[in-house]
Amino acid sequence: MSVESVFPQLEALLPHVQKPIQYVGGELNSTVKDWDCCDVRWALMYPDAYEVGLPNQGVMILYEVLNEREGVLAERTYSVWPDLEELMRKHEVPQFTVDSHRPVAAFDLFGVSFSTELGYTNLLTALDLAGIPLEAADRTEDHPVVVAGGHAAFNPEPIADFIDCAVIGDGEQAVLEITEITRAWKAEGRPGGREELLFRLARTGGVYVPRFYDVEYLADGRISRVVPNRSGVPWRVSKHTVMDLDEWPYPKQPLVPLAETVHERMSVEIFRGCTRGCRFCQAGMITRPVRERSITGIGEMVEKGLKNTGFEEVGLLSLSSADHTEIGDIAKGLADRYEEDKIGLSLPSTRVDAFNIDLANELTRNGRRSGLTFAPEGGSERIRKVINKMVSEEDLIRTVATAYGNGWRQVKLYFMCGLPTETDDDVLQIADMATKVIAKGREVSGKNDIRCTVSIGGFVPKPHTPFQWAPQLSAEETDARLEKLRDRIRGDKKYGRSIGFRYHDGKPGIVEGLLSRGDRRVGAVIRAVYEDGGRFDGWREHFSYDRWMECAERTLPDFGLDVAWYTTRERTYEEVLPWDHLDSGLDKDWLWEDWQDSLDETEVEDCRWTPCFDCGVCPQMQTEIQIGPTGRKLLPLSVVK
Repeated sequence: MSVESVFPQLEALLPHVQKPIQYVGGELNSTVKDWDCCDVRWALMYPDAYEVGLPNQGVMILYEVLNEREGVLAERTYSVWPDLEELMRKHEVPQFTVDSHRPVAAFDLFGVSFSTELGYTNLLTALDLAGIPLEAADRTEDHPVVVAGGHAAFNPEPIADFIDCAVIGDGEQAVLEITEITRAWKAEGRPGGREELLFRLARTGGVYVPRFYDVEYLADGRISRVVPNRSGVPWRVSKHTVMDLDEWPYPKQPLVPLAETVHERMSVEIFRGCTRGCRFCQAGMITRPVRERSITGIGEMVEKGLKNTGFEEVGLLSLSSADHTEIGDIAKGLADRYEEDKIGLSLPSTRVDAFNIDLANELTRNGRRSGLTFAPEGGSERIRKVINKMVSEEDLIRTVATAYGNGWRQVKLYFMCGLPTETDDDVLQIADMATKVIAKGREVSGKNDIRCTVSIGGFVPKPHTPFQWAPQLSAEETDARLEKLRDRIRGDKKYGRSIGFRYHDGKPGIVEGLLSRGDRRVGAVIRAVYEDGGRFDGWREHFSYDRWMECAERTLPDFGLDVAWYTTRERTYEEVLPWDHLDSGLDKDWLWEDWQDSLDETEVEDCRWTPCFDCGVCPQMQTEIQIGPTGRKLLPLSVVK
């Protein structure tokens, strides 16, 4: 039976809200399929504003993968700003999709992709606006199955009460498998109701259904064990890994936004995974092994994407794009191909030891020469050994000298504060490094208009990393350390004015730490924050540290716990971690050994180029590192007459 659009009701509200265009849909390359001709229907959400959510590659890829399938429909929804939320509640307009403005509650599956844990309150807002019970236990077979994905889903325990299931790892094949299971269950007349569908998903071993697992606790609050509560459910749930990226050349038709977004470009993921082994980096650990897209596959994606979008910039995305074994040929080939069209190329922040001027010149040949961004992460040589960021100060100075000597005037350096074993001196050495960068830039360029911006974020220990056991620095200590650094930079009469200083205070990091390493008991805090008005916690103007702390003080004592227990407390090897039953492929003993190596300031090489270090991923996941060179070339396009 057809589901009516809510746009007539919504349209009357739009003149009264900011940026109404973000709610109207109809973007170039969006898809609207016939509701009645489809038997499985997905609503896909990135739990943030349209301007952040629309460019998200994960949602865009799944949207296209699903809509290519016969009888399957996928539409998108994003978080609505508080002004529209208030009007929707007043006029009883439910959470809607932007493609056809259908109510989210009418879909079979509601997939939510979390890049960060700070989107959890936005999930609860969307559920409530949709009329879907917040607690999974209260839902019937008439409600959508709520599926969590994205990096934060590698520890979904804090939102276990609010989701029906979670998928960890790559989503392309996983959503199709979930779709077919749902299709079969519906075709059979929905036997066993919602419980049976969730059981069918759980027994695949690749979908985590929290309701089928009981968590037992010790008297001191630690977890004793996580155990399945019905037969046929696996003890551990495995991540999904797409091995041949050339078989999944998505998105083929990237969405072109109607309103301004955070990224105005077409993006191509050139490889997935990272084996650099930075101990703080969850993304690098959970996406192993490295799988490169071929140079010809990249060329075809860029060609189709530009043809279908009209964008004038291409982002070559990955966790460390300059590490692609054929990055030089890729950059030169694309710059040659699109020289007349003036198509610009861009990389995310570049590793100091992967930068070379030839690559940089190719990337800027057809576009503007903007600033360069490097991420040393740690201010001192010692702390960089702790985090396994194998970049020396000499490497950095040599690299920036090359950049400044070749016409660049602006360099941005990214660091973290609060890393394990860090001292005030480690952080103050960031100022010393910045002054050396400015001095070298003035020397090699012969000019004084050289700029260096120092950007600092607070370190948050993440699951499935060697630092998952580490204590987090308190917000007060983080702020005190950054204040000393700021004073050191500003007090430098010779170089201080040439150094920009941007930093986040320690408070958001504590909330993120609570959510990233939390267990099911943290769900009570999330719900309390939501009910108290918490929304858009990733936005500085909406985030309230006091609200989070007050809600935690109201709820956690019921369990004999507090925020410090989850954040600034160091874990031991024996402790059962909330995510231990979710298998990222990484061997826990290997992670522990790497944690001990970090305390000894021992560095570990990249296993792409050295013998295997037995992290566990390749044999356990039946995968392998896939790198070039392929020997293929990115040939110029021939004109068809």
